[in-house]
Amino acid sequence: MTLKNLAFNVIIFITCVFSIGAKAQGIKWAKDGASYYQATGGEIISITLPKNERKTIVGRSLLESASNDLARIKDFTISEDGTKVLVFTNSKKVWREETRGDYYVVDLKLNKVVRVGKDKPSASLMFAKFSPDGNKVAYVSKHNIYLDDLSTGVTKALTTDGTEKLINGTFDWVYEEEFFCRDGFRWSPDGQSIAYWQLDASNTKNFLMINNTDSIYPFIVPVEYPKVGQNPSACRIGIINIGSATTSWLKVPGDLIQNYIPRMDWIPGTNEVILQQLNRAQNVSKVYVANISSGSVANILTETDKAWIDPVKEFDWLENGKEFLWVSDKDGWNHYYRISKDGKKQTLITKGDFDVIEKSLIDEKSGYLYFIASPTNYTQKYLYKTKLSGGGKLEMVTSSIFTGTHAYDISPTGLFARHTYQSTTIPPIAEWMNFVTLNPLTMEGSVTNQLGRVKPPKNKVEFFKVTTEDGVVIDGWMKKPDNFDQTKKYPVVFYIYGEPWGQTVTDTYGVANNQLYAGDMAKDGYIYVSIDNRGTPAPRGREWRKSIFQKIGTLNIRDQAMAAKKVLEFPYVDKSRVAVWGWSGGGSSTLNLLFQYPEIFKTGIAVAAVANQLTYDNIYQERYMGSPLQSKEAYIKGSPITYAKNLQGNLLLIHGTGDDNVHYQNAELLINELIKNKKVFQMMSYPNRTHAINEGQGTSEHLALTYTQFLQKNCPPGGK
Repeated sequence: MTLKNLAFNVIIFITCVFSIGAKAQGIKWAKDGASYYQATGGEIISITLPKNERKTIVGRSLLESASNDLARIKDFTISEDGTKVLVFTNSKKVWREETRGDYYVVDLKLNKVVRVGKDKPSASLMFAKFSPDGNKVAYVSKHNIYLDDLSTGVTKALTTDGTEKLINGTFDWVYEEEFFCRDGFRWSPDGQSIAYWQLDASNTKNFLMINNTDSIYPFIVPVEYPKVGQNPSACRIGIINIGSATTSWLKVPGDLIQNYIPRMDWIPGTNEVILQQLNRAQNVSKVYVANISSGSVANILTETDKAWIDPVKEFDWLENGKEFLWVSDKDGWNHYYRISKDGKKQTLITKGDFDVIEKSLIDEKSGYLYFIASPTNYTQKYLYKTKLSGGGKLEMVTSSIFTGTHAYDISPTGLFARHTYQSTTIPPIAEWMNFVTLNPLTMEGSVTNQLGRVKPPKNKVEFFKVTTEDGVVIDGWMKKPDNFDQTKKYPVVFYIYGEPWGQTVTDTYGVANNQLYAGDMAKDGYIYVSIDNRGTPAPRGREWRKSIFQKIGTLNIRDQAMAAKKVLEFPYVDKSRVAVWGWSGGGSSTLNLLFQYPEIFKTGIAVAAVANQLTYDNIYQERYMGSPLQSKEAYIKGSPITYAKNLQGNLLLIHGTGDDNVHYQNAELLINELIKNKKVFQMMSYPNRTHAINEGQGTSEHLALTYTQFLQKNCPPGGK
């Protein structure tokens, strides 16, 4: 039900990929913080700031001499001593991301290239990474962990028990989808050990999809998928002794099946491992520190919540491993705390009635934490700083004259940064800046200079607020038709997501673009609107975000409907032409709005929707709705299928039969209910297409035409 793999409007994609082998994240800064690495034109270069001095690190001819695939570099990493480069290529998808492929080591001293795992099948390696000394490479293949010794050329199996269902060093479908876990092993700081996840999915049932088109006889496509109420895979953490290739298991308290371990890493400079454990209900978070020599495990931090607790993104360390940063909303707002390694000392760093959105830089030298927040406008993002010691005032770093959404990729030493700025009227523009002085490196490339060349759109997106009859203040945006005439009435199309993974009302460029509309909505005469209900991840505090607990399909739907009623009071809105559409969780919300509030919404287009919440995966649905054993009534009450009998308007249901995320089963269950109640609707199924419905020639274009023709027929455009 999440939006993590879609490319429409506002996409919420939070990554926890910890090594190469997946989509590259951000700038590859060098350790000195004054230069960065880049793959371009089939070679790898370094660029030194502030003068952009370029130096070739790995030439194209050297790479091509080893393999033609190396001309297409997917990703790369540099060894700690800078003498070797690990290159990832020939990448293949594993569910969402291209995390499987081939790896090569480029020895810069010897000027040679060696393939990693040369005895393994092509494109079968995952998450390869150097040992701390750069002399070895560990990787996953076929659910086992292997080691290549670069000095001897010898390959050693570090685990041998991996099977289709016993997963070493990576994860099952649901851990990847809902916890963003992909890379499942970590080198110890001394290079003598590897800590890794092992998941036993032997009792997890396969959901069977049928492929009817790729051969004369159909065949089954199994997906390892734990539905709501079904037990997750058993999870434990093993420590491999590199010398003996033997594993010892951390004695983490609690049942292996009824608890999750979404995060784990080594504590810098030690032989200790830190991990976060969430109970099955995900409302108790425990942090454990384990000493691999003694095997002792200590619970240093416990946090509980009446709703749920999110996994920490990563462990960030201070004072050479003596303290770490921790995010919590226990005081009602998302804030950073610094926690001592034994958990006995906890210091609030950020303080106030605002949410920290994400960390940008820990600058221990100057004693500041830099982070993104937006205390006064929940649709925007700015850079702030405060003292790492706690108790400091909140200082805005971003210039207040640039209203909108800002992002910063700051070098690890805080010397330079790449600053990106955008808003609904300004396409993303970027500048390199001296982060010490906060001045651009060149005036020609500054944000100020580039703004002078931006032509603002004639038809701007307008932000608005409405207060519903329940007293809830709702943020929204509206894009009016071109040549808008306030004396006429226009049809309105609502775009919705509405669940805890999607904020649609953001001050970002293109936020009001409808990628599914084959044409120009504003030119054709539609009012386009989106609003954020309670439960969406706007930075408005814990109560806003977590009030949706056990109320997906009810509270969020009422907020949307009550806000829509306010929009329909605008004199230029035609109440007889009101449409709503959404994808995934937004598709579910669309169905619920159409079924629960037929007096408001006349037309709905639901793409890849969950019709019955009891069919979705256990981690996502149980996190936000509780266990179905205790709250089955809430599941039923929030599911669109419960209200299908109320359909009065026009419905277009769209689904891919190869959707491994929201199964096509949802469409068929809903179709049966609609048929039973003699409700006429339209349906478009896409054979073997996934949750993204973008595979195959002509698919995206066909989808857009289907969407557009249905909308124009049932909610005609233009002012009247």
